[in-house]
Amino acid sequence: MSLSSALNIAQSSLRNTARQTSVVSRNVLEANNPDYSRRMAVTTASPGTRAVEIQRAANEQLFRQNLAALSAFNGQSTLFNGMERLNLMVNGVDNSTSPATAIGKLQEAMQLYSASPSNRNLAENTLDAARQVVRTLNDGTSAIQSFRTAADQEIGTAVNDLNNLLAQLETANNAVVTGTRTGRDISDVLDQRDAIVRKIAEYVPVSTYTRADNDLVVLTKDGSMLFETVPRTVSFTPSGVYAPGTTGSKVYIDGVPIAAGTGGNTDASGRIAGMIQLRDSVTVTMQGQLDEIARGLITAFAETSPGGVLPDQAGLFTWSGAPAVPAAGTLVIGLAGQIRLNPAIDSAQGGNPELLRDGGANGAGYVHNTSGNAAYSSLLLSYGDRLEAPMVFDPSTGLETSSTLGDYSTASIGWFDGLRKAASTAADTKEALAVRTAEALSNETGVNIDQEMSLLLDLEHSYEASSRLIRTVDEMFAALLGAVG
Repeated sequence: MSLSSALNIAQSSLRNTARQTSVVSRNVLEANNPDYSRRMAVTTASPGTRAVEIQRAANEQLFRQNLAALSAFNGQSTLFNGMERLNLMVNGVDNSTSPATAIGKLQEAMQLYSASPSNRNLAENTLDAARQVVRTLNDGTSAIQSFRTAADQEIGTAVNDLNNLLAQLETANNAVVTGTRTGRDISDVLDQRDAIVRKIAEYVPVSTYTRADNDLVVLTKDGSMLFETVPRTVSFTPSGVYAPGTTGSKVYIDGVPIAAGTGGNTDASGRIAGMIQLRDSVTVTMQGQLDEIARGLITAFAETSPGGVLPDQAGLFTWSGAPAVPAAGTLVIGLAGQIRLNPAIDSAQGGNPELLRDGGANGAGYVHNTSGNAAYSSLLLSYGDRLEAPMVFDPSTGLETSSTLGDYSTASIGWFDGLRKAASTAADTKEALAVRTAEALSNETGVNIDQEMSLLLDLEHSYEASSRLIRTVDEMFAALLGAVG
């Protein structure tokens, strides 16, 4: 081997070592960046030359598994966190503002009043308890519809974010394709593209595959096209302010609607599907249960005429359809927001509280205490009996169709708590899966500091060897020139 050949080899080795050192240093610098994939400087040999090729660590199977886990966790956590907020808004801390609690206090007040029907203070206490029942149902309805309005707005924001991410994906994908065709290092833009896809997976479940020139195609879980060369349109029309019975707009991806999830351990993947489930399923069922409780109260306290000659009419509790009583076993949408105290009985509205004891809020034909006996308690006792008697409830609310009003209101809390507990357990499970898949992917593609420092040590030795070779060649050149001179 000639001295000039040895010098060329040493210089090439130094250049390659410098490039490898640069790659390792970049790995160390980005060690804590979750969107960075480890680079590997691989030496390739061809006749007469040795070069360094930069390769990027990747594992498509683990990446897809992580995307699926991210979508599932985000859908589940959206549902659970929403239910936590909803529970406080409607039922309060420890169910302090729930209809079940208010009805329980009303029953206690009725029992005390029926034991001493001549006591005007006990009559007012009963009205206060009834006002609290009305307030609880009215406020619960307002809270649910406010929550639905906020959820609708959040869906709109999420759709805008998703469209922005798809626009960013187009830019990154074009850079990857162009770089692949021109032979440039595309590691950085691949990192950027993968990070964007992971963010997209937080909103909707996605699956991906790569075509020629590293061109990425993204589909949703159900096969709708989300991105192919250009983004597909994700559309949504906000519904504005919600009221009971308002139907929320759907979110469409390339003309296909996103389906809402079902159950506490929801099958919804991605934040958007989780929010749709909250807006169109959980809250709608809760509203229906409040409406049925309101109907039960109006029915239980309806005025009857002695002997049943006249039709039953709204008594202590009334509504927009009064004086008629709502049909048995039939949901009246929004009734919990309409229920009020009867002005004829409510002292705060100039009414006479003793009509609750005697009857007659709907006229003389409904008076039971015709003698005006101050100790008359039969009507008050009958109200208590009705509260304890089974009623027929609409099956669409997801609870027993035959139950006492108290049991029904308690079952409503139990239904929500059961759904919330299932959502909490599933959120923990899906979070663990997302973390495990992220760790598995990181182990394959992330940076290991110990490994990189070991490589730096090896490169240092390689650099020293190349330097020694250059020094030796230099000394041999000097000796040769000295001999010639």
